[in-house]
Amino acid sequence: MNGAVSHDYGAALTKSLLYYEAQRSGKLPPNQRVQWRGDSGLKDGSDAGMDLVGGYYDAGDNMKFGFPMAFTITMLSWSTVEFSSQLKARKELSNALNAIKWGTDYFIKAHPQPHVLYGQVGDGDSDHACWERPEDMTTLRTSFKIDDHHPGADLAAETAAAFAAASIAFSSSNPAYSAQLVNHAKQLFEFAHDHPGLYHDSIPAAKFYTSSGYEDEMLWAAAWLHRATNDEIYLDYLGASTNTGGIRTAFSWDDKFLGAQLLVAKLVLEGKVPDTGTWGQYKSQAEEFICSCIQKGSKNVKKTPGGLLWFLEWDGLQYVATASLVAAAYGNYLSGNHASICCAGFTVQPTDLFHLAQSQVDYILGSNPMGMSYMVGFGSNYPTQPHHRGASIVTIKKDPKPVTCQEGYRMWFNRNAPNPNVLDGAIVGGPDEHDAYIDTRSDYQLAEPATVTVAPLVGVLARVATN
Repeated sequence: MNGAVSHDYGAALTKSLLYYEAQRSGKLPPNQRVQWRGDSGLKDGSDAGMDLVGGYYDAGDNMKFGFPMAFTITMLSWSTVEFSSQLKARKELSNALNAIKWGTDYFIKAHPQPHVLYGQVGDGDSDHACWERPEDMTTLRTSFKIDDHHPGADLAAETAAAFAAASIAFSSSNPAYSAQLVNHAKQLFEFAHDHPGLYHDSIPAAKFYTSSGYEDEMLWAAAWLHRATNDEIYLDYLGASTNTGGIRTAFSWDDKFLGAQLLVAKLVLEGKVPDTGTWGQYKSQAEEFICSCIQKGSKNVKKTPGGLLWFLEWDGLQYVATASLVAAAYGNYLSGNHASICCAGFTVQPTDLFHLAQSQVDYILGSNPMGMSYMVGFGSNYPTQPHHRGASIVTIKKDPKPVTCQEGYRMWFNRNAPNPNVLDGAIVGGPDEHDAYIDTRSDYQLAEPATVTVAPLVGVLARVATN
């Protein structure tokens, strides 16, 4: 399809940040813009004698899963750090910082002691058995944590990465808060380092967000902590690694190797570490992934007939979003250092990487065979039935009568009609590998939006909006 169609990237950027306001858990602030939402989850943490009010609901459900939530905040922070001048130019920087802070304020509460981190609120099975507005929740709100006896290095390290990346985002506007975030990041990195283990062995999240390992999160956290503090200890950790990840096939809430490789490649380009040995490996592996996305690698990423990078069936656009941020950020690093990439004999310039990111954003916003925008509320043709409890049930402001667990399914989930509330800025799972999409909320594989998907696109949208 022709990607030359011009989209209103500024409007898409505004909506992408509005989406996070619709996902808020807790007591909503006076400046809340998404009006169909109300306060919810106000007793979260009370079962453990803790205040765990706040944070974000994960996707279309009412769960607070710490592992993907932390990755969301790391990616929102990366988007903001990398493209802060563009966000500022579009008058969205304060909204981006507010979206990050809603997450980090919650993580500060969830990390009451150096080696204690609450990583989940809610019971996945009971939550998924009900279709209720967050404001009406009747499901179990059990709090789960990791500690010295029940470790989770992946969760601790990803949360450390979120704190460290966010500290950079706040370094100029709120230095005291930034310093507080760095302190939490350092404690969690140390906790993860000294207590290896998979978080889903300590917290019942395996059915929903199984972690494939913690080595990637450790490198990712070290890379962000080094960028935030410049401390040699984190550089030494990266340099001593015997596993730099190899050439990855995707970058996601479960696999952060590529993110770490990219941040190290930045150091190589800046001459802070040599382009040899382990350091050179990180860089060449990051660049090989980018080459494969740009279709000039030894093993190219598949593309749909309409031009969308194709990684996985489930929530396919999440992987497209992260790959797009990788391309845009690396384009920045290359142009800042007057460098290019060599892909299988082809020279790839920073502009090629920006074009790749823009082509994927264009596809998501409607330049595709379906002529459909996969961002809810954007354009004239977008999914009207995203799989999302709050959006699919009449707002509590219009009808305060509680909708019970099964009544929600009967009256709202099974209703073949547009959701009563528009979930502006949400990005659904996306089309299948043949560019086809059916707008029905029962297909959670294609129709469920998730917080992890939009975060990397915030930076890419800021970049293309100010091009």
